[in-house]
Amino acid sequence: MLSRRELQPYLAAFICVFATMVSCGRDAGAPPDERPRIGLVMKSLANEFFMEMERGARAHQQQHRDQYELLATGIKDEVDVGGQINLVEQLVAQRVQAIVLAPADSKALVVAAKRALDAGVVVVNIDNKLDAEVLAQRGIRVPFAGPDNRKGARLAAEVVTKRLARDSPVAVIQGLPTAFNGIQRRLGFEDAVRDARLRLVASQAADWDTAKANQVAAAVVSEHPDVKALLCANDNMALGAVAAVRSAGKEGSIQIVGFDNIPAVRELVKAGRVAATVDQHAGQLAVFGIEYALEILKTKSTPADRETPVDVITQ
Repeated sequence: MLSRRELQPYLAAFICVFATMVSCGRDAGAPPDERPRIGLVMKSLANEFFMEMERGARAHQQQHRDQYELLATGIKDEVDVGGQINLVEQLVAQRVQAIVLAPADSKALVVAAKRALDAGVVVVNIDNKLDAEVLAQRGIRVPFAGPDNRKGARLAAEVVTKRLARDSPVAVIQGLPTAFNGIQRRLGFEDAVRDARLRLVASQAADWDTAKANQVAAAVVSEHPDVKALLCANDNMALGAVAAVRSAGKEGSIQIVGFDNIPAVRELVKAGRVAATVDQHAGQLAVFGIEYALEILKTKSTPADRETPVDVITQ
């Protein structure tokens, strides 16, 4: 009879083989996971707007766990375009069925979108529209599910411009100059300024960043001490403008407009320190894209743009 020590190698081998057989049997009998995998690629997750977008997307997936799997990701800051391109390519390598993309740059991300389409991945564009001319050059179509940024910016600016006397000086703090939504918001502000016969004394980019916007706003207020309004292309920059106006001792005499309705600015609107912001429903914006991607996967339909709502928020 073999001793216990002599039996140990045989017992270990038996347990290993038995466990493998059980595992294989379980896998063979389990139904395959046929849910489509949807990749959500956002911009900076340090931005409250995209944090809210991610929360909305994850809540939707939890409510529809039987319909799809969600892979949500984002970049470290608004200008990390290369990092976002890498994220798209990683999702393609992971064989997702669809990608919902909020591009950091309207032109640079077209190449990544084409690679995804060439790999058979459905791509839906949200938040910041991909450049139409570059899409045409690449011979691809990517549907945009998102708001009319120009209209939203114009409506928000009108809250302020209608209160000001003709020829009053105002300034625009732009987002990233290469981003379609940044361009559209600038144009919307300019529409409102022109219609009200006001004087645009400055229009400078701050790349969506609070600290940069603070510097730009401080410089504008210093150079144009009679400026009556700062129209900011997102709420992060509006926060920087609020701080600059406070530091200059001009609270109450300079009106500020933002865009995104993030929680911090929502409180400033309630307090009257920001005149208006625009709610493009961050928590639902990714959901609109996800639901559209699922629809395209199911129906094999030809994609077309879909406009989503914007609402002006005031005190």
